[in-house]
Amino acid sequence: MLAWLNHMALPTALGIFVACSIVIGIVGTRLTHVVDDLADRTGLGEAIAGAVLLGMATSLSGIVLSTTAAWGDRPELAMSNALGGIAVQTLFLTIADLVHKRANLEHAAASIGNLMQGSLLLCLLSLLLVGRFTPEWTFWQVHPITPLLFIGYLFGLRLVDKVQDNPMWHPAQTRETRPDVPDEQALKRSLTSLWLAFLLMAATLGLAGWMLERSATIITLETGLSQAVIGALMTSVVTSLPELVTSVAAVRRGALTLAVGGIIGGNAFDVLFVATSDIAYRGGSIYHAIPDNIALWIALSLLMTGILIMGLIRREEQGPGRIGFESVAIIGCYLTGAVILVIGK
Repeated sequence: MLAWLNHMALPTALGIFVACSIVIGIVGTRLTHVVDDLADRTGLGEAIAGAVLLGMATSLSGIVLSTTAAWGDRPELAMSNALGGIAVQTLFLTIADLVHKRANLEHAAASIGNLMQGSLLLCLLSLLLVGRFTPEWTFWQVHPITPLLFIGYLFGLRLVDKVQDNPMWHPAQTRETRPDVPDEQALKRSLTSLWLAFLLMAATLGLAGWMLERSATIITLETGLSQAVIGALMTSVVTSLPELVTSVAAVRRGALTLAVGGIIGGNAFDVLFVATSDIAYRGGSIYHAIPDNIALWIALSLLMTGILIMGLIRREEQGPGRIGFESVAIIGCYLTGAVILVIGK
């Protein structure tokens, strides 16, 4: 089976790529409802459930792809998939913003939890740059920044949980604000069945990510496209489809805090793609094994996240094209990065 996957023809690889995309999209849609119900049944709340449960589960296909690519000595594919995924998921918030026609999504979904998660994401992305510009030291082929990413992520989640339990300030409530209120129907569902459904869907996404990495490798070899282009503009988009589907579905369900929290929380978890990839990569520090056109996506993700946080604080009710200024700016940042990546190929 493994030998066949490593030597499949290009049409087969493209077929598997498309099939995995469909599976990821469908499972991602179902996963939103399950996580929203789990948020209500467990008392986690939409923001923390979006970060931990939704963000982690919908990221499984991406983390499997990046880790297996790094293990197979393809650091460019691993890193471009991870970093491109963070950027494209932030871009997906602009689509969710378009779906929520009543007001700017960042206006309606402002919460202390989402602001804290955004700040955590900025810190984790900054650590990636620190890793790239520090000496190429490794211990057992792992760079010292890698354990710091895990520690920073777990500590940040603890702070997010604490600040939600005892916030020192609250965003002003407006007629467009949608509070995180438990759904009565969700409270009637069995907690065991919800957890089983969650685990099954998460495993399906992980398997799809592994198959996607196999097909992406063949596409790279057969078409001559660089790993950076395949990772940042193709696999990252596909593995991020759950975030797009779940965000739009959450907006339609009225779970606006979950829609934004799922993206930001998913992005914070996606930074750990780099950490697991560094552990899997046997060629030394993965932070130093990538070209500048991939490292650029770290800076772009920092910029896009900073703009998003500004939007959550500013809370513009209506902006250009009935979306906020932050959505327009995020679109511009992503398109600029895509053009630079293709031209610099």
